[in-house]
Amino acid sequence: MNATSGADYAPEPVPDPVVSAGDFPFAAVRLDHGHIYGMAEGLQAAGGTVKWVYDPDPAKVEAFRAKFPDVRVARSEDEVFDDDEVRLVAGAAVTSERAALGLRAIEAGKDYFTDKAPLTTLDQLAAAREATARTGRKYAVYYSERIHVEAAVLADQLVERGSIGRVLQVMGLGPHRLGTGRPDWFFEKDRYGGILCDIGSHNFEQMLHYADAKDATVTHAAIANYNHPEHPELDDFGEANIAMDNGAAGYCRVDWFTPDGLRTWGDGRTFILGTEGYIELRKYTNVATDEGPGHVFLVNGEGEHHLVAKGNVGYPYFGRLILDCLERTETAMTQEHAFKAAELSVQAQLAARVLTPSGEGASA
Repeated sequence: MNATSGADYAPEPVPDPVVSAGDFPFAAVRLDHGHIYGMAEGLQAAGGTVKWVYDPDPAKVEAFRAKFPDVRVARSEDEVFDDDEVRLVAGAAVTSERAALGLRAIEAGKDYFTDKAPLTTLDQLAAAREATARTGRKYAVYYSERIHVEAAVLADQLVERGSIGRVLQVMGLGPHRLGTGRPDWFFEKDRYGGILCDIGSHNFEQMLHYADAKDATVTHAAIANYNHPEHPELDDFGEANIAMDNGAAGYCRVDWFTPDGLRTWGDGRTFILGTEGYIELRKYTNVATDEGPGHVFLVNGEGEHHLVAKGNVGYPYFGRLILDCLERTETAMTQEHAFKAAELSVQAQLAARVLTPSGEGASA
């Protein structure tokens, strides 16, 4: 994976099929964000079969077919939703339109797998919660910075083993490169949701997950457009603190200031502090070395450890999601966890103080 933009992030597949070919047909609908490729590749590596693709833009469809040549091109969304064989609909629509697509998939009797952020308003969240509770269908979320990063998966295993004791704080840094060629909707706040809703959703999910928390309260949030006046609705900086229901603390900082000199799209890092040690993740690069991505630094009572996760851990989320859809279980990620991360993201965005280069601030 050497993408220069986070929109193109799709790590090399690590095949680990949990079903046979044809046992889990799924469809890719709405290809507005490049994460659809990582989503589809992850499901395919776990044994899923991508049966259909649909997008109103033929160019997006052809690009998808170049990667998945056996996929069938649907003439409409209805053709996908009317196919009883399709178990799951994967979508990467414009962020503000993801909830509507998910509700339509659920009402058609399909499970839904959406790119993050899964929604942009609390009203959308309420509708999604109602639909999943009423139907039992899934509204799964591609929180890729944990589920599709081997260093993050390895950290999860270390925390579960008690390698650092009880988790006290989770801190996530999510710098991204803005790059060129972003679509217009990416710069319209009502459509992309704001930086804490969008990129921040990754970090809220990780804070809850690593701390094993069920709920949290946003105690501080701030956003800014420090250096992109040509895009006045863009947040190029955001930060937030949360207090979790089990006493753990969380902090995240997200931004669009990755310098051009970095060889990848962002130096994403996570720090997990425990009572008996700490873990640092250097997910996508180890700066100023040729060591590539996937670094986990563990320090505890047994010493200092540098572990390399790339190619050694895999991505178990996708196989678990497929089996959850088939067996109606919740081993990949609980529905409430996926929704709670989204809820905190929206709440933080709504509560954020707006910082300005002059130092003046106001409520968002």
